[in-house]
Amino acid sequence: MLVVTTETINGKNLEMLGTVKGSTIQTVNALKDIGSGLKTLVGGELGNYNEMMAKARTIATDRMIQEAEGMGADAVVCLRYSTSSIMQSAAEVMAYGTAVKFV
Repeated sequence: MLVVTTETINGKNLEMLGTVKGSTIQTVNALKDIGSGLKTLVGGELGNYNEMMAKARTIATDRMIQEAEGMGADAVVCLRYSTSSIMQSAAEVMAYGTAVKFV
């Protein structure tokens, strides 16, 4: 499945099929959360949260692609991500875009 952030794909005529999305809510385990809390005392990158968010983006994107495939799409254009905090140490990541068919 071709997934792009642009509105068009060079050399392709597109038929818009509709909006597709995928989402997940992820958290790190309590021990990693405590370790990250201590890390804030000295500063620096929070690796556990980076890994969590990267995994969440992958899952959300895969779910969006599955929805697009179910619609018979050849590609998804205008890919965007949205995040929100659900509770302390938990975040939702949503991937969304427009499913299209090549004509």
